[in-house]
Amino acid sequence: MKITFFSNYFNHHQEALCNAFYERIGEDFTFVETEPMEEFRSKMGWSRPAPSYVLKSYVSEENERKAVSLAGESDVVIFGTAPERYIEKRLDENRLIFRYSERPLKEGRIKVLIPRLAKKFYHNHFRNRNKNIHILAASAYCASDYRFLHSYIGKCYKFGYFPEREKKGWDELCKLKDGNHPVRILWAGRFLKLKKADLFLKAAARCRKEGFDFSLVMVGGGEEEKRLRSLSSSLGLDDITEYTGFLSPEETRGEMEKADIFVMTSNFLEGWGSVIYEALSAGCAVIASHAAGATPFLIEDGVNGFVFKSGSLAGLEEKMNKLLTDRKLIREYGRAAFDNMQKYWNPETAAERVIELSASMLSGNMKVYERGPLSRCEYLYGNWFK
Repeated sequence: MKITFFSNYFNHHQEALCNAFYERIGEDFTFVETEPMEEFRSKMGWSRPAPSYVLKSYVSEENERKAVSLAGESDVVIFGTAPERYIEKRLDENRLIFRYSERPLKEGRIKVLIPRLAKKFYHNHFRNRNKNIHILAASAYCASDYRFLHSYIGKCYKFGYFPEREKKGWDELCKLKDGNHPVRILWAGRFLKLKKADLFLKAAARCRKEGFDFSLVMVGGGEEEKRLRSLSSSLGLDDITEYTGFLSPEETRGEMEKADIFVMTSNFLEGWGSVIYEALSAGCAVIASHAAGATPFLIEDGVNGFVFKSGSLAGLEEKMNKLLTDRKLIREYGRAAFDNMQKYWNPETAAERVIELSASMLSGNMKVYERGPLSRCEYLYGNWFK
């Protein structure tokens, strides 16, 4: 089977999945990079040396011709953020395409009233709604957004971004975490308003006033950093809070491996939330906002982590209190999370299932998965979690 994956640029969110494809089908897999990475993302550690399977279409006319040829001759095309021109002929021939998509309306349904965007939605999605296109949904809210656009009904599958599978075993992770005295709580991401790190600091301050003992680690940087540091000080958290600055993806994963609890606070502008995936993989007890696209796919509230209503200070404080009261529960949720990620939500399983599902679609015998990547998306809306 020949599979070509088109996206804007090759980065750590896609590297492990692409490696898994290449390990399974070799030179029949190609990743087409259609533009250079922005400098600020490169400085954040996103850039990766290009493996042999990466074709940079923008560097030469020859590479552009190869990319166009691959779009036509491949059995399967996975299409992320890339120019639509690559798949126009394939659409005309009604050949198999997977759109790799976060939710298209994360900024709100009002987007359909903007003429430029309405035209784009019609051209890319509505007019192609009955074509042989299926959605690899990198958000639990993706299917409901496309339903609102009357597109891809019943053709959305659970997916996401798949950083490298955790290499350390559970016992090794426990040795790192069991040395924490007091409990170590981690937050990681860019310091942007949509990430709502201030909510985390406020909840931590409330927990401390109730007598809980813990330390905080804040990984990241950005436009909100000065305000967050000032807030930490005003809340009396300076003595227990470490600001690390930006770390590479590998260094951030190392912090997750050492942490007991991971908190993710973003609002609905967070398309996916890869830090949720990585923290669960590293065996953290994760508390995540219900608004992040990854949360409903990866966390079952009260089983392998906690979910709180986005923006709710009381809700976040309650979940933090439950874990800080019971260190055994922290490990119980961490273990359940680790097992789920090792068994289902990892790049190897995702790649295998894309290949299997594609083969079944091409042969006319539809493969069905009950859970994990490539299982069917439910129609989920923002009010699902009370």
